[in-house]
Amino acid sequence: MKLSEHIKIYIRSLKLILELSREYFVLLILQSVISAIIPFVPIYFSAKLIDSLIESAPIETLVLYVVLTVGLVFLLNVLNTFIIARHNIASGKMYQSYNWKFSEKAMEFAYEELEKRDITLLRDRIQAERQYGYNIFFLYSATGSLITNSVRILTSFALCTSFFLTKSIPLYIKLILIFSVILIVVVGILIQNRNEKLQRNYMDEEVELNILYEKLIDYMNNYSSGKDIRLYDMADNLEKYEIDTIFASLDKYHYFNKKRFFSGGINKILNAALGLFLYLLLIYAALDGGISVGSIAKYVSSLTIMLGALSGIVGAVQRTITNSEYMKRFFSYFDIKNNMYKGSLTVEKRDDNEYFVEFKNVSFKYPQSETWALKNVNIKFKVGEKLAVVGMNGSGKTTFIKLMCRLYDPTEGEILLNGVNIKKYDYDEYLSLFSVVFQDFRLFAFTLGQNVAASAVYDREKAERALIMAGFGERLSTMKKGCDTYLNKNCDDEGVEISGGEGQKIALARALYKDAPFIVLDEPTAALDPVSEYEVYSKFNEIAQEKTAIYISHRLASCRFCDKIAVFDNGSIVQIGNHEGLLSQSHGKYCELWNSQAQYYTENKESDKE
Repeated sequence: MKLSEHIKIYIRSLKLILELSREYFVLLILQSVISAIIPFVPIYFSAKLIDSLIESAPIETLVLYVVLTVGLVFLLNVLNTFIIARHNIASGKMYQSYNWKFSEKAMEFAYEELEKRDITLLRDRIQAERQYGYNIFFLYSATGSLITNSVRILTSFALCTSFFLTKSIPLYIKLILIFSVILIVVVGILIQNRNEKLQRNYMDEEVELNILYEKLIDYMNNYSSGKDIRLYDMADNLEKYEIDTIFASLDKYHYFNKKRFFSGGINKILNAALGLFLYLLLIYAALDGGISVGSIAKYVSSLTIMLGALSGIVGAVQRTITNSEYMKRFFSYFDIKNNMYKGSLTVEKRDDNEYFVEFKNVSFKYPQSETWALKNVNIKFKVGEKLAVVGMNGSGKTTFIKLMCRLYDPTEGEILLNGVNIKKYDYDEYLSLFSVVFQDFRLFAFTLGQNVAASAVYDREKAERALIMAGFGERLSTMKKGCDTYLNKNCDDEGVEISGGEGQKIALARALYKDAPFIVLDEPTAALDPVSEYEVYSKFNEIAQEKTAIYISHRLASCRFCDKIAVFDNGSIVQIGNHEGLLSQSHGKYCELWNSQAQYYTENKESDKE
């Protein structure tokens, strides 16, 4: 990477820091400056005090230097403590902004981007690198280190200026000292560069290992994993894998530290040698009368701090350069653009409610796939109709809905709403037309009402009404806090655990609460038995009333009440009609599926009679 690119990335990174939390950054600067200055207060005044004692200065002068030393250090420490406290509070807000930035980016992505494995791995890698201090979090510490050490170098240089102006110390000795400092800095740069390469290689290996370890821990701590772990006797194998992973990580860490130990030792020896040379030089100058005894302490302390600060600057700059690669990867994730055309047309509001949705020769392949998920799909239905979409698993039913909701755009063909390609409508306005319950719906550790409304603020009466209509009324009546009851115990010890069927009813209530013109159910009751599913669908059909209801299922009994049934097979619509008409086609796919499932409904009816 060229220097210009490093600089460009660093400037962009600083802008990001300010964007995340300007307060945090300002406090970081203040804390770094004050922390840098504090050590020099006792150094300066102690030198003054020692010289005053030797010169038998008045007691008032000695007291003044003591008061100034103690008082200034005390005030600076109090101020620094206050800034650190504010800084810690601001850091919480900054972390929140950082995490929210990832959430915002996920919401900005086109849906198809979220399903790409390379993007998922990129996000996981960035998050794992963050745990080791790289990307944005290391930038904060590096920036603080640069500020602190720069102030220390400037202050040390100011206190040591008189040393280089002292005539009693020969010029060649001063040059040797300067050369020694430069040598140590150069050696430090080389050592730091080597250590950074070692650490980068170590981190690259460790990040991959850490991603696997995180996935393992997430699985082991997941509530729903407990059943599989026990039933399949997985505990010992999981524990062994965890231990092996930890020891593999420790082996890498020990190897890395052994490599780094030797180079670090060389740097320490050179610093010690320079310190010894400095002491001898200053003692010689003091005996010769060129400098005062107090100045010895001042120069030694200041030059020692300067050496440490130079080393710190070198380290911070080198690590910042190394971090540029991680920041480049960080920005590459946020630079991924949403290329989906958003459209601008307003969805037409019609008094006669005459809306038509039409698929015209629609074919679709998922990204990075050569297989057609849908092929030449043609269907037209009127808004207000009840459409059932049936077929075996993998026949293209869910893909059909994703395309209609514009989560994806067709690879070929077009989808029309009232004769207009849906890509031309305003994207957000078009999405607002749909209340969808997908088979992989999610509930969160929020209150019941918030889950129904998908919002922190909601209409309580509307949420309760939606839950009752969805068949959750009986369970709701047993909850002391009603809609304020938390789901599971992550956020509240009094939270309730719900069954899979109850979760599906809450998801249905969420669709009702949105009150959109289109209601789409993508096998949300797959965990229920066929009869229970039919009862839910039948009730939901009553609730839908004038809305367009689209039911997706591989079970056919729940679809008999629909106006139209589309039968999918291998990504194509092979039949369209109503229940009776399709059953009359004895050699059709619908009849085949119906006959294969009829025994389950017959058995259930007979058991009910018994």
